[in-house]
Amino acid sequence: MNKFLNRIASCWALVRPETFGIANSLPTPSRRYNAARRSRNPIGWGTFLCLIAATIQFGRFTMLAHEPTRLAHEAALDPRERHTLAKVRNLAVATSTSSLAEDACQLTIRLLDNGTKKPLPGLVRITQAEGRALPLPGLVSRGTKLRNNHPAKDWFALPEASKIPVPRARLTIEAFSGLETEVTRKTVDLSGQSSAQVDVPLKSFFSAANIGWFSGNTHLHLSGLTREQADEYLRILPRADRLDLVFVSYLERAKADRDYISNGYTLADLQRLGGPGLLFGNGEEHRHNFEGFGEGYGHVMFLNIRQLVRPVSIGVGITGEGPDWPPLRRGIAQARGDGATVIWCHNTFGHEDVPDWLAGLLHAHNIFDGGAHGSYEDSFYRYLNLGLKLPFSTGTDWFIYDFSRVYARLEQALTVPNWLQALAAGRTFISNGPLLEFHAGKSQSGDTLRLSSPTNLAVFGRAKGRHNFNKLELVHNGKVVHAAASRAVDGHFEAAIDFNLEINEPSWLALRVPGGSMDSSGAVVVPPTTPVRGSGEAKNEMGEALFAHTSPTYIELGGKGIFRKEAAEELLADMESALKTIPMKAKFAEDAQREEVLKIYRDGIEMLRTRLGEN
Repeated sequence: MNKFLNRIASCWALVRPETFGIANSLPTPSRRYNAARRSRNPIGWGTFLCLIAATIQFGRFTMLAHEPTRLAHEAALDPRERHTLAKVRNLAVATSTSSLAEDACQLTIRLLDNGTKKPLPGLVRITQAEGRALPLPGLVSRGTKLRNNHPAKDWFALPEASKIPVPRARLTIEAFSGLETEVTRKTVDLSGQSSAQVDVPLKSFFSAANIGWFSGNTHLHLSGLTREQADEYLRILPRADRLDLVFVSYLERAKADRDYISNGYTLADLQRLGGPGLLFGNGEEHRHNFEGFGEGYGHVMFLNIRQLVRPVSIGVGITGEGPDWPPLRRGIAQARGDGATVIWCHNTFGHEDVPDWLAGLLHAHNIFDGGAHGSYEDSFYRYLNLGLKLPFSTGTDWFIYDFSRVYARLEQALTVPNWLQALAAGRTFISNGPLLEFHAGKSQSGDTLRLSSPTNLAVFGRAKGRHNFNKLELVHNGKVVHAAASRAVDGHFEAAIDFNLEINEPSWLALRVPGGSMDSSGAVVVPPTTPVRGSGEAKNEMGEALFAHTSPTYIELGGKGIFRKEAAEELLADMESALKTIPMKAKFAEDAQREEVLKIYRDGIEMLRTRLGEN
């Protein structure tokens, strides 16, 4: 009965009872059912009932993931936007001009680096005296394909100087560039002017590229656009967001994938969309679900693939036919053999993450790629406390609904292979706002510090962000051991940690910025017990709760790495649960298929039990 109620609670989380003023008194879902909370946007009762109907199979509820994020976007999209997109060729033309008089002022806006005076790409918002944001004809809305009234719809992409028709009135112009500049606000009086030019100087507080950090979105799909509109989306929005690298990935679902416009891009197509300041890479999301959208073996991303790994999707739940075979591991082996980088997707969603990490088959782990469900503890800390090296990564899944990105520190020029090599080495931090610097002695994220005896280690960390992120925390073996409050510095916020930490056991260290657990609708999207995002007070311009976390620095003491018994026991329980769940849900054509799938978990269990016996 409790499991049944937990599943109801998970599905109920998709519509967020708080949105309707209903207290959420249902039982707190377990870790595995938190994934249903991944939907970022509140949806109507009709859509809720459709989603619930889609998940009731054989008299029971099942957990949702992945496409429901897309469905929620589509369901909450303003019907007028959907209608307009269907009529126009270009996204820039879709911006309304109905409110503009014929004698509008032709305003040219340039975004300039305050120091070098060089042009910058960025986002711009123009408001009238009463505070209402204006549509900016000729520019692409940053909120394209996002829900109605999303905060991003007030902002427009300005990749280069552009001429915009605006009212001849007193206006306020706001602009910023990526995550690295403060917001500049300028008020201009255009009364009686037929044309004008405004230069908007942007003050940088961080220069990632100058110190070798380059940002990437590892997980992106597009749907519901024409090819011309998708080209425009990819050419303009990542540049305006100051992303350095974007991976556009292929995925399949029976019938629904006819609308997945991003599936039509070849690597050559993507490379033509790139250019100075923006690279594109290709990928494939290889996945298995039970019962359509339910938790199955999981989802993995293959980046920089030479060819598609087939089957792309596994099981009747996604493909409409065939057995729940092969396991993800077969596809992972093929992708690795082709030189691809393999990333686990969607936090802890799926059963095969544990044995595949134990077998050393994954290169990195995505969190918050399509939702704010899950936690650092579930997604990362359990593996780290087992002594595994686990690089942090992230993306946005369907559309670029947030500034979520992973920064990788390169020691060579920015290329797709060099960036992926840095990602797999753990020289990364993830963020949708605050930018991090971290040193443990002379070591940085991804490094292994080898000590022969206990010592006091000098740890330095710093965070800078456009918004008040409240505090910066030092995490040691999963526990916060030191913190520093943020403070205003001109038009941004900073926090610094300069701390001597006693190291008397094998360890790992990382920096993080704890943030809120609320999205742009103001609704809670993770359980209140989740320690990652607590207050919901700190948000970015997209209305998303701020987060940031470095990949760890690893510390061996006396030749040994960390191994925590409680982490091993928790992961053992996960695999033992999978051994019970999979035979009940999976359909196989022959016994050999079942044995191949279950052997993955038996081998993982044996490996962990051996480790437990040795420690």
